[in-house]
Amino acid sequence: MTAPIGRRERKKAATRQSLADAALNLFLAHGYDRVTLRDVAEAADVSTTTLLKHFPGKEALVFDEEADQEARLVAAVRDRAPGQSVPQALCAHVKRTRIGERNPDPRFAPLVELVRNTPALSEYSRRMWIRHQGALARAIAEDSGADDLRCAALARFALEASALVDHADDPGRAVDAAFDLLEHGWQAR
Repeated sequence: MTAPIGRRERKKAATRQSLADAALNLFLAHGYDRVTLRDVAEAADVSTTTLLKHFPGKEALVFDEEADQEARLVAAVRDRAPGQSVPQALCAHVKRTRIGERNPDPRFAPLVELVRNTPALSEYSRRMWIRHQGALARAIAEDSGADDLRCAALARFALEASALVDHADDPGRAVDAAFDLLEHGWQAR
């Protein structure tokens, strides 16, 4: 049983959410490069110092759910349907989270475009995904019993494959091609 969250933690979470929401709204309305940390702080009615207590930098305001993303990646492996391979499960997860398939939030598609069209955000997103390699590799190893090196390689390649969506004309096709390669290996045609 989890302990109830106290007032202080609720206020911190509310401030953090207010900052992330204000940042996203400003970035979508004005473009990432035109919005300053001060603009975000003012929109959320906090000081810039308070903003920096919650987020280490401007890029982090866009990606405010990093811990949740890692948990969802691990769950994609652990909770996949019977008969679904790890690459298939990760492919579906990447499509949901990086392309927005079946994402009901109307801000998701514009956010994806913002990240795709802003070099600083694209690079931050890529680095963020790669930071999840260890946790994903452990989940694959626990699930499959395969050796750690193979699991680390699959995790790394799966996470790198997701970066293809940033520059592909057809992101879904790019992700399918990458994960097909992970599933079946290279076969020259």
